[in-house]
Amino acid sequence: MSDEDHRVQTGAPRAPVDDGAADHLDGCEVPTLRLRSTVGEDVDLAATTERLTVVYIYPRTAVPGQPLPDGWDEIPGARGCTPQSCAFRDHVLELAAYGATVIGLSSQPAAEQREFAQREHIPYPLLSDPELRLAQELTLPTFQAGARRFYRRLTFIAAERRIARVFYPVFPPQHNAVRVLDWLTQHPAG
Repeated sequence: MSDEDHRVQTGAPRAPVDDGAADHLDGCEVPTLRLRSTVGEDVDLAATTERLTVVYIYPRTAVPGQPLPDGWDEIPGARGCTPQSCAFRDHVLELAAYGATVIGLSSQPAAEQREFAQREHIPYPLLSDPELRLAQELTLPTFQAGARRFYRRLTFIAAERRIARVFYPVFPPQHNAVRVLDWLTQHPAG
């Protein structure tokens, strides 16, 4: 049985390929951009990334009672937002030990993100960017599903308002937090 046949039979997510869409991000300045947050106040990405910050960008988390967009399971890298978020939740104290703040970001409305954050006990801000303003500012990769545009999954580490490391594509999503920790271990701030 081929890997693709196994994936189809088990419902495993498809791995995305590195299409080079994030190659330009290393060293980029994080733009001044205020976005709605699950912690109640808007967050300015530029101000937040003055200090060491991990920003993971994901397509969308599932909303109870709502179906996924048509074709979602066939889009490489679309599935896995909840496991990725929960992995960052589970490693947030280890990341903090390196001085890193964690932020999640998607194009979902703030109300959906608040519900998700409460349900999954996410202790850090999730930012809402329904107009994909950050994608426009940094030329981030996106994809179309149904009638909407979504972010492709990527993570960056920034400090002093500059992107120091980009993880793209991110697969499997639930290992993203550990890979970020590995990088921080090898590249301590200071």
